[in-house]
Amino acid sequence: MLRSITRMTPAAVLTLGFFLGMRHATDSDHVVAIWTIVSRQRSLRAAAPIGVLWGLGHTLALLLVGGAIVLFGLVIPPRLGLGLELSVAVMLVLLGFVNVRGAFLNTVVAHAHDHPELHAGGSSSSHRESANTNPTRRAPAMRPLLVGIVHGLAGSAAVALLVLGTIQDASYAMGYLAVFGVGTVAGMLLITTAMAMPIAMTLRRFEGVQRGLALATGMASVIFGAVLVYELSFVHGLFGAHPRWTPE
Repeated sequence: MLRSITRMTPAAVLTLGFFLGMRHATDSDHVVAIWTIVSRQRSLRAAAPIGVLWGLGHTLALLLVGGAIVLFGLVIPPRLGLGLELSVAVMLVLLGFVNVRGAFLNTVVAHAHDHPELHAGGSSSSHRESANTNPTRRAPAMRPLLVGIVHGLAGSAAVALLVLGTIQDASYAMGYLAVFGVGTVAGMLLITTAMAMPIAMTLRRFEGVQRGLALATGMASVIFGAVLVYELSFVHGLFGAHPRWTPE
């Protein structure tokens, strides 16, 4: 693969970089993170920007860290590389916890609305405050952006090292990173849209489905992140004397 890339024309390499960026968006940890966020949205219009913001955050981190590796020969020690990947795992656990908590609170709010006689003493303002706990409200724009940045920091080394092994010209290599980032944005937009469409269609008929979906995706994210924490900490020896890290 690497030898064939070196024999390709610059335009062909950049095109390949775009599609590899789209492929990169489908990595399991990326999909779990974005699925956890998208599951809280009620419409395609609210969900679609999430993928774009995630991709922009990822691209920003890729250009900063990957660019430093390409331009200045920055070397990332194994412990730092594992630490960056650990930040992704911890973030997945936190995202999952937010979904689980939100689903639980939303269930409590729905129960209160269905049984107003149990809360006769509550004021209308308390109901408005309770409604603010609804996990299906629009996600803050900064959340997917920050999630994308964290993922980009963890994955930049692998992409940059591949570029260094195949492209010798620094400006050309930076162009490849930029095109790769654009491909990641496009890929994540497609993934987000594909996730959001069935959710929006289902919610038109079944209002209570989203609480269950938020709970399921939250638990999956917590479990996935916890497994990554274990692997990075003990299998790869992040906190041991000889950490083992291979950028991928």
